[in-house]
Amino acid sequence: MMLCKQMNMFAESLIAVDGSRFSAVNNRDRNYTKAKVQRRIDAINKSLDRYLSQLDSFDRKDEAIPDVKTKHIHKQLDSLKRQMAEVKAIEAVIDLAPGKQISLTDPDARAMSTNAPSSGTVGYNVQTAVDTKHHLIVAHDVSMEMGDRSMLTRMSLQAREATGLKKLKVLADRGYFKMEEIKATVDQGITPYVPKSLTSSNRKHGKFDRGDFIYIEADDEYKCPANRRLPKRTKTMDAGKVMYRYWSKECGECALKSKCTTGKERRVTRWEHGKVIEDHERRMTNNPTMMQLRKQTVEHPFGTIKSWMGMAHFKTKRLRNVSSEMSLYVLAYNMKRMINIIGVKPLIKAIETA
Repeated sequence: MMLCKQMNMFAESLIAVDGSRFSAVNNRDRNYTKAKVQRRIDAINKSLDRYLSQLDSFDRKDEAIPDVKTKHIHKQLDSLKRQMAEVKAIEAVIDLAPGKQISLTDPDARAMSTNAPSSGTVGYNVQTAVDTKHHLIVAHDVSMEMGDRSMLTRMSLQAREATGLKKLKVLADRGYFKMEEIKATVDQGITPYVPKSLTSSNRKHGKFDRGDFIYIEADDEYKCPANRRLPKRTKTMDAGKVMYRYWSKECGECALKSKCTTGKERRVTRWEHGKVIEDHERRMTNNPTMMQLRKQTVEHPFGTIKSWMGMAHFKTKRLRNVSSEMSLYVLAYNMKRMINIIGVKPLIKAIETA
C-alpha cells in the first residue's frame, strides 16, 4: 500500500466495502451451537432407544439370536454412549464459548450464514475495502463476527489510514446499515453511503410507512399523510439508544386511519441523533448510482480470490494464522492488479526506487 500511495494510485476518495464468508478447516459436523447440541443429543437418544428395543425384543423370543447380531448391537451402543459423553461435555461449556459456539478442528471458526437460502459455512468473516478506480484492496480484515453491521466504522478507518486520504467516501450494502455505525463513521469525518435496511412491511400491505411522516425540525414534531401534527410525547431507551416517540390524539377520527395503523394511534419513533440518519438518507437519494458503483467494485476481488482457492478453504487454523493467510491472498491479488494496470517492468522499477 505504501508503494501505491507513492504512485498516487488513490487520488479518488471513493472506497467500497464488502464482506464474504470464507470456509475454515472445520467441517460443519464438527461445529456445535446450543441448538445443534440438543439436536445431536436427541438423535443419539433415539438411536439408543432403537437398539435397546431390539435387545428387549430378542429377550422375549425363544429362538436363538446369532452372536454376531448381538455383538453388533452392543458395539453400536458403546459407540453411541461415547458420542453422548462427548456431546454432554460440549454442552457443559458451550455457554462459556465465544458466540456460544464450539468448533473442534479450528476453535476460532464460527458457523455463519451465507446469501444462499438454507445454507451456511463454518469459517470467518472476511472484509475488504476496495478503491473504485483501480479495484485495489486497500484494507482487509478477518474476524469471527457473525455479520457486517458492526464493521463499517472499523473498515472505513482502516481504509483512510491505508490510503492517506483525508476526505473519504465509503460505499457499502444494506447489510452494514446500523444507526450507531453511520453516526460513528460521520463523526470520524468519513462520508458513508449505505442503503437503509427494509424492515417494515407496511408499504407492501398498502399502508403508510415511516417515510410518509415528515419531521418538522423547528417544532420537533412530525406531519402525517393527513397533514396533522404528531407532537413528541415520551422518551425511552432502546438497546442503549435514546428514542423519542411521537403521536397524535386525533388518529381515531382520521379518515386515513385504515391506511395508517390498526392500533389506537400511529406512533413514530425517532433516535436522538435522527438528523444524522436523515442527512444520510437524503445523501443516498441524491446519489442513486453509488450502489451500482459499489457492486461493480467489490465483487471482483472476492470472486478472483475465491476462484484461486477453488472449492477449498483456508489452509491454516486459528484467527491469527488465517489472517496472515488472507494477507498473502490480498498481496497476490494487488500484485496482479498492478501488473495489469502499469505492466511488469514499470512495477519492478517502482519497487526498486521506492
